[in-house]
Amino acid sequence: MNGEMDSSAKEPVWVQDDLLKLLDAIKVNLPEKDLTKYKTSESHLDWEKVAFNSYSGEMCKQKWKEVSREIRKFRTLTELIVDAQDYVKNPYKGKKLKKHPDFPKKPLTPYFRFFMEKRAKYAKLHPEMSNLDLTKILSKKYKELPDRKKEKYVKDFLREKETFMLSMMKFKQDHPDLLENVNKKSNVPEKPKTPQQLWYCHEKKAFLKARPDATTKDIKDSLGKQWPQLSDKKRLKWITKSLEQQKLYEEKMREFIQQHPEMNMTEGNIVKSTLTKAERQLKDKFDGRPDKPPSNGYSMFCAELMSSMKDVPSTERMVMCSQRWKLLTQSEKEAYQKRCEQKKKEYEVEMNRYLLSISEEEQHRILSEQKMGSFKKGGGGSSPASKKKNSKAKSSTEKPKPPVSAMFIFSEEKRPKLQQERSDLSDMELTRLLARMWNELSDKKKEKYKNLEMTLKAESEKQSKDDKGKLPETPKTAQEIWQQSVIGDYLARFKNDRGKAQKAMEATWNTMEKKEKIMWIKKAAEDQKRYERELSEMRSPAPVIIPGKKMKFDGEPKKPPSNGYQKFSQEMLSNGELNHLPMKERMGEIGGRWQRLPQKEKDRYKRLAEEKQRQYKVLLEKWLASLSSQEKATYKEYNSLKRRSTSKPGATAAKVKPKAKQSVSLIIHSLKSFSVY
Repeated sequence: MNGEMDSSAKEPVWVQDDLLKLLDAIKVNLPEKDLTKYKTSESHLDWEKVAFNSYSGEMCKQKWKEVSREIRKFRTLTELIVDAQDYVKNPYKGKKLKKHPDFPKKPLTPYFRFFMEKRAKYAKLHPEMSNLDLTKILSKKYKELPDRKKEKYVKDFLREKETFMLSMMKFKQDHPDLLENVNKKSNVPEKPKTPQQLWYCHEKKAFLKARPDATTKDIKDSLGKQWPQLSDKKRLKWITKSLEQQKLYEEKMREFIQQHPEMNMTEGNIVKSTLTKAERQLKDKFDGRPDKPPSNGYSMFCAELMSSMKDVPSTERMVMCSQRWKLLTQSEKEAYQKRCEQKKKEYEVEMNRYLLSISEEEQHRILSEQKMGSFKKGGGGSSPASKKKNSKAKSSTEKPKPPVSAMFIFSEEKRPKLQQERSDLSDMELTRLLARMWNELSDKKKEKYKNLEMTLKAESEKQSKDDKGKLPETPKTAQEIWQQSVIGDYLARFKNDRGKAQKAMEATWNTMEKKEKIMWIKKAAEDQKRYERELSEMRSPAPVIIPGKKMKFDGEPKKPPSNGYQKFSQEMLSNGELNHLPMKERMGEIGGRWQRLPQKEKDRYKRLAEEKQRQYKVLLEKWLASLSSQEKATYKEYNSLKRRSTSKPGATAAKVKPKAKQSVSLIIHSLKSFSVY
């Protein structure tokens, strides 16, 4: 408060001429048609443009707030009369345009002509029927009508439609003032259409030419069934068109955001993708993206076998595959594994080649989808451009990126020279040429780049070790957290001028009321607690239950599966059917089988698990009742500590109360009476 009083004391005295200049400057910087609430316009105003003489933007803003407190902010009847006069002079402006006596009436569709003609007749024949039932009957009758009889209604509709179009043109000429706001469209670029929407619009025109009397429902019913049956080649045509629209839209939106900072729009307002997952996969396949190979020899064996088992029910296929795999000799199994490893190597080479042939943006998308660190531009790196782009989003908790590959180092070294020599080639063609040059390079010449790769890898490993020993990220203040959440809006408003944006944010924060700051103060307090917790964990780690040293209490009943899936997994692991697979692949196979299991079987396993849980609760209650009060307290405290130590990675650790810390020695002492295995 003292700082604010001191700063206000130093401010120059505002004379009347200066105040009038301030009001004129505000008026000049307002939009041409200022139709928003005064608070909104005030918040969007660029106060740096309002600043004049020795008065800064912040000083002008503060003075305006002082002046605005002394003036009314409601409308008087005199002001409303002005708006009322405008309405009386032109009552049909805007949404009430169709009520204008000269506005031409739209012609009735062929179906409505038939409906109006026949309704009275059917109402007399069926007086007991409601309007809804009559409409259903007449709709059915019209659909059953032969084309020869429908033609009469269609011709009348088309004739009246031509008259309507001419009348509409005349109305626009006679009343241009009424249509000025109706025809005015938003300046925001139109969102791109999906492949299906583009195809639908194209087919709709052809459909209406053949059937001008068709309703919207008829068109949707007819065309809705055709898109899924469209061939991949035809679908690719519309996918390509949609992506072209998407690219143009993104360019226009970026320009629009820069040109209209007052709109408070950011990059987040841009539509990310117009393609579905299936459409994206189809496009990638067409562009040459290789298919992912099986993860192991058993998966390859199953894939090959299932291609000839189309008549076998899906629930039985995996059982048969497992049985046949067991019949193979060890050498045959190893042959499948070798083939699988070879496929993986081929896939890696093809994937590297494919990544080098596509744009930076597409590489980023594919790598984020696949989460393949080993394929980052030829084996694990990313270009300087992508590093720059991702550095903003990088947090202290992220793992360091793996070093670049030998092939990438070679490409980056040769690219500038090639660009000068072959200026006629595009970036994509240059990348393909570099990939071919790398493949043709002798092993002796490749050695230089491989040594560089090893050096970078060693540096990366050293960096990761150093990072582990670093202190946790310092806590942020309330102002810093708030600024982080609004920086995008301010940068857009000041056309990426970070200095001006920073000053404006500081000024806004200083003028914010305390109740507006409370939320950010709370977040800062949470961040401070997070820092203290991480620091304490680093200096004195919380007690962790060591695997292999699990405490077992005498007579404690064994915990059963908690759900149907766990019961099914337990059964599969105990019967030895999948013992030929490594544990990770074994669990993946169990998950796959569970997914294919009929719902009836899943329910059976669920009931078995519930029954086991009930039995366990009864046994646990009996066992706890047999313990002494001290043993019971020790057991509960041990379970509490175990839950804290086995919390999910990345989750917020539970707070250990002082009471719990003091009782650790007591627990350890008490556990001596129990057996350890």
